[in-house]
Amino acid sequence: MPATALLVIDFQYGLIDMPPLATRGPETLSMLNRLIAHARSQGHEVIFIQHYADDLPRGSEAWQLHPGLARLGSDVVIEKTACDSFLDTSLRQYLDSRGIENLWVGGYASDFCVDTTVRRAASMGYAVTVVADAHTCKDRPYVSGEALVAHLNWLWANMDVPGNMIRVLPLDELAADAG
Repeated sequence: MPATALLVIDFQYGLIDMPPLATRGPETLSMLNRLIAHARSQGHEVIFIQHYADDLPRGSEAWQLHPGLARLGSDVVIEKTACDSFLDTSLRQYLDSRGIENLWVGGYASDFCVDTTVRRAASMGYAVTVVADAHTCKDRPYVSGEALVAHLNWLWANMDVPGNMIRVLPLDELAADAG
């Protein structure tokens, strides 16, 4: 049976708790921690993706992974500089070296880094499950964060990736599901 890993994307202090605040930040943190616990209970790896940029410099308070995340010292952290968690990172090599073919995905920002990574992973042949209630973003100039999360959950569930449908499940359904 192919291995599964959970990707927790860019759930960093400055992106969640610094103004403007992320939509449903505390609720998403709680869901991510439940998801992390579930992944570990199933023997799956938990991989944290951490973004850095000029406005999110390495070592800054804003850059730190959120202190409320249920992290272990042994968890892998992969840094990135683009919305795509695979672009110019070691993510694919790491997953392939472990025989990981299934990805559960949650984190921040639904409309940028989560979306880009989900699409790229599915196009690369990974079986992707987005945890519908474990990702978030911010309000944007023309749409609320709540509407974006709902829209993206619908979009991913209806996206054409021939032979590799993206699953979108709330955490409770994922936990009840065998996969």
